[in-house]
Amino acid sequence: MSKQEPADDVPRANGMPVLGLGTWENTEAGQCATSVKEALEMGYRHIDTAQIYGNEDEVGNGIAAADVDREEVFLATKVWIDHLDHDGVVETTKESLDKLGVDSVDLLYVHWPSRSYDAEETLAAFNELVEEGLTDRIGVSNFEPEHLEEAVDISDEPIFANQVELHPLLPQEEIRAKADELDIEVVAYSPLARGKVFDNETIQAVAEKHDASAAQVSLAWLREKGVTAIPKATGTDHIRDNWESLAVDLDEEDVETLDAIDVTDRRVDPGFAPW
Repeated sequence: MSKQEPADDVPRANGMPVLGLGTWENTEAGQCATSVKEALEMGYRHIDTAQIYGNEDEVGNGIAAADVDREEVFLATKVWIDHLDHDGVVETTKESLDKLGVDSVDLLYVHWPSRSYDAEETLAAFNELVEEGLTDRIGVSNFEPEHLEEAVDISDEPIFANQVELHPLLPQEEIRAKADELDIEVVAYSPLARGKVFDNETIQAVAEKHDASAAQVSLAWLREKGVTAIPKATGTDHIRDNWESLAVDLDEEDVETLDAIDVTDRRVDPGFAPW
């Protein structure tokens, strides 16, 4: 089955493009900016970074260099766990905006509910940033269902998204169900299981059926689940391969086959994780 080219307009979930470029570990001088520029000029409109990635300046350089208006780019960053007290949130967010070279971001995440995170103090600061126009939306990352419920109860502004590791080898049904219940978008980081999807025979079989890559099938599966994916990629070939996942249409049998993969393979599991 031959694939068509992706449409010019990326599908969106409540205004957020459902496929973005992740920039975790993309810290080589010049490479990150080039990756961002290439992705945007290819058609991506969602760029994800974080304070701890150490590349916000490079991401900003890439956005500035691309032949794409800033207003067209959905830009997200995350406040690190050492800065989640009130003043830390406000001060480091302003530093992030300076590095990115923008007046505001479209989505600002609490990176983990860990270390200096205090739901009431942290989210009050995030609410202030919305009021000041420094971020349009509040996100959380690596939140378990109970953390989501607490955040929704405390925050005056809506919790827009929860970013978690999510792929066919870690489907996160409970988190997805809770997010759906609370009207929160789900964003998948490491959506290719840090390369492990290429080793899975079931994913490979579906990929062969569609004349697609295992990466494209995994990203298409996430899209079928209503999940936004932000795969990391640095080289042009990988950026394009992920982009072309938008042209892969899985049928009901494909989705059921992928759903039946009996594996739980979490690739990101730091000591401060809340699970």
